[in-house]
Amino acid sequence: MSSARISQAIDRIDRALARIETQAALGRREGTGEDDLAIRHEALKASVRTSLGELDTLIERLEK
Repeated sequence: MSSARISQAIDRIDRALARIETQAALGRREGTGEDDLAIRHEALKASVRTSLGELDTLIERLEK
């Protein structure tokens, strides 16, 4: 995977996370399912962290 493609993938992940955080904040203001949304948001962040870790491992292997 080229560094440009890796950078693009990370940018897409960052934009998606920003959209999720925005929606989470809007949900809290509207008072709709704040607890459920917060739990789902944390689970998604953990999943993204895991995926980014896997990407880092793959990148390291490609660089060797």
